[in-house]
Amino acid sequence: MKISSIQHQCSAQEWQRRVDLAACYRLVALYGMSDMIANHISASVPGEENAFLINPYGMLYEEITASSLIKVDLNGNILAKPDFGDLDYGINRAGYVIHSAIHEARHDVACVIHTHSWASMAVSSLACGLLPLNQTAMRFLKIGYHDYQGVVLDDKEKKSLIQDLGAGEALILRNHGALVASASIAEAFNWMHRLELACRSQLAAMACNSPLSEVGAGVLEETWNNYQPGTRRPYGVMEWPALLRKLDRLDPSYRT
Repeated sequence: MKISSIQHQCSAQEWQRRVDLAACYRLVALYGMSDMIANHISASVPGEENAFLINPYGMLYEEITASSLIKVDLNGNILAKPDFGDLDYGINRAGYVIHSAIHEARHDVACVIHTHSWASMAVSSLACGLLPLNQTAMRFLKIGYHDYQGVVLDDKEKKSLIQDLGAGEALILRNHGALVASASIAEAFNWMHRLELACRSQLAAMACNSPLSEVGAGVLEETWNNYQPGTRRPYGVMEWPALLRKLDRLDPSYRT
C-alpha cells in the first residue's frame, strides 16, 4: 500500500529514528524472525520523553516504512499517524502494554524488539530455558525470564515484566517468545539476531540426541564478561551501516 511521506511533519532527529526503525522491521523479516502482522519493535522519539514509535496493527514487517509508523504516548494515546485510508490502522493492545512498560521504566532504552520466532518460542517452552552451549549463547548467560500470565492485555503485568527484565538487555518470555531492550536500534537488532542464533543452535544440538558438551563455570563467566559494555564497544556500531546498504540494494522503500 502507498503511504504518503510525513517527513515534513517530523524533526530531523525523529525522521532518522523512523528510518532506522523501519529498517529494523525489514531486517527482522529478512532474517526470518517476523510473525506476519504480530509482534512489535518500538523506538523512543528523540526530544519527546513520553512518546515512542510502533508499527500499525495490520501491516507486514516487510511493508513498514518510516512514514507508516505510529507515534503513541505512554498512556496509549495516538499522537500521530499517517492516512491509512479505509483501513485506518491503529496499534495492538498487547504491543502497547509490553513496550510502554519498558520505555517508561528504562530511560536508557531507545529500542525494544519482541519476537515470536519458531526458535524463541521453542526455547521459551523448555524448562531448561536457554543453555550456554556455545560462545554466542554465553553472551546470554544471565538472561532474564518472565513467566507466562496470558496474552499481555492488562497493565497489571507491567510491574512483573519490568522486574524480570531488570537492568538487562534480554528476556525470555516463557511459553511466549523473546524480547530485547537496548540503547539504540542498531544494538537492539544485534542482540535479537544473536539471541535468535543462540536459540536455533540449541534446538539443533538437542535434536541430535547426543550428550551436550558443557563448559566450566569459570570460562562461562569470563566469556559473558567479554560481552559486557565495560569490555567492548557498543553492539551494532560496525554492522548497521552495512545492513542498511543491504536493504538499499534489496528495497530502499523503507526510507519513505
